[in-house]
Amino acid sequence: MSSHVRHITIDCSDAYGLGAFWAQVLDAPLSDEDSPGDPEALVEASGAAILFVRVEDPKQTKNRVHLDIQPQDRSRDEEVERLLALGATLVGDHRRPNGRGWVTLADPEGNEFCVECSAAERAALTGTRLPVTADDVTSAVRLAVDALAGAPADRWDTPAGSLTWTCWETVEHLSDDLFAYAAQLGPRTPPLDHDVPYRWAPDREGGPHNAVFADRTAGTAGLLATLEASGALLASMARTTPPGVRSYHGYGISDPEGFAAMGVVETLVHTYDLAEGLGLEWSPSPALCDRVLARLFPDAPAGGDRWTVLLWATGRAELPGHPRRTSWRWDGRPPADQTASSAG
Repeated sequence: MSSHVRHITIDCSDAYGLGAFWAQVLDAPLSDEDSPGDPEALVEASGAAILFVRVEDPKQTKNRVHLDIQPQDRSRDEEVERLLALGATLVGDHRRPNGRGWVTLADPEGNEFCVECSAAERAALTGTRLPVTADDVTSAVRLAVDALAGAPADRWDTPAGSLTWTCWETVEHLSDDLFAYAAQLGPRTPPLDHDVPYRWAPDREGGPHNAVFADRTAGTAGLLATLEASGALLASMARTTPPGVRSYHGYGISDPEGFAAMGVVETLVHTYDLAEGLGLEWSPSPALCDRVLARLFPDAPAGGDRWTVLLWATGRAELPGHPRRTSWRWDGRPPADQTASSAG
């Protein structure tokens, strides 16, 4: 057995005040148990929480340990400006003309920290593919749940777009997909030649073969709760499973990022099916579509609207200059394995 980091603890003069600053930096909540004037304050950040503890000794010199901050939905420079507006101060500007580098700031009590380039900026600088992440799974599922929550109550037994399943069954199928992808990463030794052996069966003849079904008496809110819960399971497994782990999928032995990307694609395209059946609008982020296309459909056209290209890649739309797909599959293998296979 091993230990894990429970808290990153920072000594300070005003625990709650400094905790409030960092809660805004990280968009994470302060513990409900903490109040102004308390000797401790906990910022419940993902990964490892940050605990601020009041001490009598003032800060004497430069920190021997500091935090590196990477913005998730904005650029490095935009994040620096945001943090300065929150009360940080500039300590050192290490940005380079070619776009690389970082900025060192100090929090309101003088603790140094660095702001790095975002993942998107790093990918652009290095010419690498931007990965699909656990946060992408969470974002896709939550956007889908929010869109579906506005559906008319009398439309859930209508077909979902071109599918033969009802809209209710399609959400159950999507929940089941997300659950199954999470389950493939769960065993200590994930299987490489078969699915984890849950029992999948249809609820009716012609219905989807699922292990996950929603309690109909719980209504639409209950149905969408099962979808969000399955999405959270996959996001958690994608976030915590070591990247070198491999597990079986019928479209190629895959890794945690691959299963996350599969979950995102399932969510985006089945919500498209559902939106058609329920009479809703649905148009996901082009950047998210681009990331899953790059991961799972390396042969997809590079140009054009990325959402349209994803619909084309999954047999749901026309794409000018390309024949419509009547059958399709993604390549779930990690990119290095795809390259090795192509070379050999």
